[in-house]
Amino acid sequence: MNRTEWFESKWRWLKRFALLALAGTAAVVIGVATELVALAALGGLSLIPLAFWVAFIPILHWKERYAGDNSTMWGAFLVFEASSWSKVFYWFFYVLPDWRRSGRYADVP
Repeated sequence: MNRTEWFESKWRWLKRFALLALAGTAAVVIGVATELVALAALGGLSLIPLAFWVAFIPILHWKERYAGDNSTMWGAFLVFEASSWSKVFYWFFYVLPDWRRSGRYADVP
């Protein structure tokens, strides 16, 4: 699978979940301001898909597109590390450079 195909579907879902989270954030603010607990709770629940997807993309990228020399190490960190700091680092060191076609991903199709 080439870079465009891989990122197209992942980014489409990321945008959808970001819009849902934006609406959810507005619902939380309105719910808290008007003391509507149900609206605030519903808004809070709408943030979960974005948080899940942001944490899941590094695992999908590592499985499908990783071009480095430490595949086993990154796989272990991404799957077992609970605080998700490894996923944040992976976003900046691998996913975003792959998307921008820079670094080690400049020549990867």
